[in-house]
Amino acid sequence: MGGRCTHRGPQLGGEIVIEANSAGLKTLVGHLLTLAQDGTPDGAHLHLEENNGLEEGSVSLVLERCDDE
Repeated sequence: MGGRCTHRGPQLGGEIVIEANSAGLKTLVGHLLTLAQDGTPDGAHLHLEENNGLEEGSVSLVLERCDDE
């Protein structure tokens, strides 16, 4: 993704900061739009990890579609 995902604060109720350059932000938007498409099933998800879309030293990030209302 060309970005860095960092986690600050306690596991629950903390703040998550996503730092990325322009290309990284566009990649993130693309992933989110993919999950938002009609026909994408509830629970579909993408894993972004160090050496798999994120820079070294980043924490893992999971993007998941949740249609529960």
